[in-house]
Amino acid sequence: ADPLVRNGGFFEVMNHGISHELMDTVERLTKEHYRKCMEQRFKEMVATKGLDVVQSEIKDLDWESTFFLRHLPVSNMSEIPDLGDDYRKVMKEFAADWEKLAEHLLDLLCENLGLERGYIKSVFYGSKGPNFGTKVSNYPPCPKPDLIKGLRANTDAGGHFLLFQDDKVNGLQLLKDDQWIDVPPVRHSIVINLGEQLEVITKWAIQERDAPVVAQPDGNRISLASVYHPGSDGVIYPAPAFGGKSRGQENQSGVPKFVFDDYMRLYARLKFPAKEPLHLIKF
Repeated sequence: ADPLVRNGGFFEVMNHGISHELMDTVERLTKEHYRKCMEQRFKEMVATKGLDVVQSEIKDLDWESTFFLRHLPVSNMSEIPDLGDDYRKVMKEFAADWEKLAEHLLDLLCENLGLERGYIKSVFYGSKGPNFGTKVSNYPPCPKPDLIKGLRANTDAGGHFLLFQDDKVNGLQLLKDDQWIDVPPVRHSIVINLGEQLEVITKWAIQERDAPVVAQPDGNRISLASVYHPGSDGVIYPAPAFGGKSRGQENQSGVPKFVFDDYMRLYARLKFPAKEPLHLIKF
């Protein structure tokens, strides 16, 4: 596999086939929706918590205004309040294109790693299909960016995420050689981060990266992070090519098999504290 994928699990895609016009429309409508429906609520929350005058670092709160759109296995689009008809329509188109890209990337990873095409997608399917959704985030100007993170450093517990970020306001960082470096926004690019389930399937041939978001004093940054996870009852363990079990054989990898939902319950408890190595975790 490409060393960037094997050792970093974090890369940027330009020629992804997603319409630039669609991306521009999504960006415009996302910003409009924030201004009309979310900005005032965010300002009221900041005032209530006194975040605009904090004097010490805030470690248990993120400087972001966000909502989550679930696409698969069942859409929640109709349940999200205040979404205009134009925004709902374009986000349905967005979700369909992003789903195709997410699955295409999984097939490319299979080819890159010497796995049968479609292997990862079939593992992720479970009995009802994968979990796929988009976290829509706005990061308003922050008066104390040295004391409040836009989004604290955390890892992706799922399969992989596809990030469409604002190209005008920087904020995303990556840990490299024990130093946090900025990920400069590139117009119409998509940032890919490979998550923990792919680590397990490849027995750590792929390694994910922490990726915090730094709050900024100027500008309003948006990001849409589409997460493609295994189905809730999907069973995850290393692929046969990496020492896992194949039909009629025992699992030789030393890594326990687990159900994705069980993993997510564990992840919810350990999201921000340092996590234990997987082989020491009891499910």
